[in-house]
Amino acid sequence: MDLVRVLVVDDTIVYRKIVSDVLKEIPGVEVVGSANNGKIALSRITQLKPDLVTLDIEMPQMSGIEVLEALHKLPDAPLAVMLSTLTHKGSDMTIRALELGAFDFISKPDSGRMAENMVKVKAALEPIIAAFKRQRQIRARLKGRISGTPGSVTPRTARPVTRTRTAQARSRTTMSEIVGIGISTGGPNALAKMMPMLSPKLNVPVLVVQHMPPLFTQSLAKSLNAKCQLTVKEATNGEPLVANTVYIAPGGKQMKIVAGADGKTRNIKITDDPPENSCKPSVDYLFRSIAEHYVGRATGVIMTGMGSDGTLGLAQMKKNGSLIIAQDKESCTVYGMPKEPIESGLADVIAPLDKIAEKITKTIIR
Repeated sequence: MDLVRVLVVDDTIVYRKIVSDVLKEIPGVEVVGSANNGKIALSRITQLKPDLVTLDIEMPQMSGIEVLEALHKLPDAPLAVMLSTLTHKGSDMTIRALELGAFDFISKPDSGRMAENMVKVKAALEPIIAAFKRQRQIRARLKGRISGTPGSVTPRTARPVTRTRTAQARSRTTMSEIVGIGISTGGPNALAKMMPMLSPKLNVPVLVVQHMPPLFTQSLAKSLNAKCQLTVKEATNGEPLVANTVYIAPGGKQMKIVAGADGKTRNIKITDDPPENSCKPSVDYLFRSIAEHYVGRATGVIMTGMGSDGTLGLAQMKKNGSLIIAQDKESCTVYGMPKEPIESGLADVIAPLDKIAEKITKTIIR
């Protein structure tokens, strides 16, 4: 069995029990221990060598952020799933943790009985564990392929090359007037690396759907704004699209583009429409509106994340003449959202994370 060994770290006994009990109910998971603060956690990580750590962000003596920073110095360090409170401070610290390379996060339920909270935590943890297992298998196959171990395919260079799939990507002459980006698990870390590489003279608006609950998208926008040459903000209802501005869809809402009153300008509309693909905000929801309002003049970008949100929207964009860029398997934290667009041929360009900004810029600036 593809066993995942997990260490549970939280300063409250209630959440150590909730998370431990939930994990024990998930097939293929073994809880190897627990710790009530960061210092003890580091000691037990060294001793027990877990694959994954559930890590409370706010702890005495040593915070979850400090533990993550220490893990970077360890060989074969486990990945971390952060447990965060739904507060501004908690969301800011969560974004910092994700930028440091945490695999994902879940929100701590702030009310309800223990049994109800266990159901919420299990619903959040199960897909994360499943994604972790799939990505571990992909990494193992890629490692074997790169090192040329017995039984592997022909060795290849460790750095993946950018691949252009279609003649459309090579010959397209109409420049894009908007960029739409869909991203989920691994997103804050990927965006923190990619977006500062975007030109300050991009001269088009950029709209981003990152799967996150309320508050967290606001913290993400604030963090990215401090790193990027472009202006980054959480989108608000009714505002007109402005060039060289990045709009992050608010958590718990849907974001789309609508025509302005003059029929020429394009505005952002924030709605409370239902989730799509269990996501709110949803990439498909945004991409459909880009396809409608920017026929033949848009770039769609699909990046690391669980699930398939974005595939249908990309298909509509592609049908309407958009150029599609997908993050490659090797550089994804989770190879979920780009998988179908790549395998079905929707993607015109398949690129590693460190080349995506360059590929976006080439669709706009010549």
